[in-house]
Amino acid sequence: MSVVRINALQVPEQAREGFEQRFASRAGMVEGAEGFEHFELLRPADGSDRYLVYTRWRSEEDFTRWTESQAFGAGHRQAEEGRQGGGGPAAAHSEIWAFDVLQTTDPA
Repeated sequence: MSVVRINALQVPEQAREGFEQRFASRAGMVEGAEGFEHFELLRPADGSDRYLVYTRWRSEEDFTRWTESQAFGAGHRQAEEGRQGGGGPAAAHSEIWAFDVLQTTDPA
C-alpha cells in the first residue's frame, strides 16, 4: 500500500513567485529515489497562503530513506542558502501530513 506525505507550507504573498520558480527549476532528484511514485506542487486557489507539496511513496521506509538521503539534504541546503542570501522563498511555517492510500482510481 502506498503512503502520501504532504508538506504544507505557509508562503507569504511577497515570496510566492520566488517559491514557485524554485520548484520549477528544482533538480528533480526525488524522481529517482527508490519507491518514489508521484509529486505535485499545489498552489492555493482559495485565497489562503498554504502551498502543498504532495508526494506518494511505495512505503514509509522509502519516504524515510529519501528524507535521510544526501540528495534530500542537498536540496534543502540549497533552499536555505537562497533564503540566507535574500533570494529564496521564506515559508512562515511548514508541517508534514501523513496518509496511507486506501483507494485510488485511474482514468479509464
